Amino acid sequence: MLSFILHRLSYGILVLFGVVVMIFFLFNILPGDPARMMLGQRADMASVEAINKDLGRDKPLYLQFLNYLNDLSPLSFHNTKDPDSYWYLEHEKYGRTLTLIPLGKDHSLVIKEPYMRRSYQSKRNVSEILIEGFINTSILAVVAMTFAIVVGIAIGIACAIWKNSFFDRFSLVFSVLGMSLPSFFVAILFAWIFAFVLVRYTGLNMTGSLFSVDDFGRGEYLDLKNLILPAITLGIRPLAIIVELTRNSLLEELSQDYIRTARAKGLGKFRILFKHALKNALNPVVTAISGWLASLLAGAVFVEFIFDWKGIGVVIVNALDKYDFPVIMGAVLFISVILIIINFFVDIIYGMLDPRVRIS
Repeated sequence: MLSFILHRLSYGILVLFGVVVMIFFLFNILPGDPARMMLGQRADMASVEAINKDLGRDKPLYLQFLNYLNDLSPLSFHNTKDPDSYWYLEHEKYGRTLTLIPLGKDHSLVIKEPYMRRSYQSKRNVSEILIEGFINTSILAVVAMTFAIVVGIAIGIACAIWKNSFFDRFSLVFSVLGMSLPSFFVAILFAWIFAFVLVRYTGLNMTGSLFSVDDFGRGEYLDLKNLILPAITLGIRPLAIIVELTRNSLLEELSQDYIRTARAKGLGKFRILFKHALKNALNPVVTAISGWLASLLAGAVFVEFIFDWKGIGVVIVNALDKYDFPVIMGAVLFISVILIIINFFVDIIYGMLDPRVRIS
């Protein structure tokens, strides 16, 4: 099992390195001068050159790339003495650091937090901007996926037990409809029905984030009801897919020889269903859950925008609108890390559910 985990970990690191190379060279060959974005089009050349020097854009491209890798790496190489050095360890920029191994008189290997540069527009650290948005998005995604997993697996099991019944056929219609409807359309529909037409009965708002502001008393307060509509909206499509996968996979497992053998030995119906068949039927469901959770954590842009949910999707849209390259690069890298981590844990779960995965 250890070799299996190390193999998956090394594969994830290689994928992450490929993403870093791609996004760096992609965004550094795009047209546009970050210095003029920060200072305005009427800025004088001296100011533009000073900003480019501060950003390191006056250096050759390969040096910029090495410095970018150095900034992102938790274990990095820095000059600790000369403030004019391109590799200078600026504590205000890198935050908390720990000198690990001195390399000569002026240089050291340092352990630090990954540095994703600063926003061209707000001058804030990109990691701070992304973490703020990611907290809201992760809460929304986890609630949506929890709703989809619990309800979807339960309905899928019921459909497999009562195959070809009215409930099974109705669930099939619901699943097809849920997979067909785009999330942004469902968001508009739900916002109109439950927060506009039925507002007096539901008390739900068309827009709102996790925290609301009361100007006449409480100030900023936690408003969980704003989570209901966007979570259900995001959960409908994965719910429909989980229902179909659970039903079909469970029916396939129930037709296997080992299930017939278990029945011949006199095992109870529920023991066969939940201890044997369901466990082996969950592999495709785990795949679907991991893919959808990763995509929701990456930011459901349209749903967040329609419900005014302050998540990472809104951060990405604003950065694209303003050509804020560090935020976009950081967001792509951040999302890639999320996908790699989720796939890594999914592979481990596969290995726990099915030993054949470890062997292969």
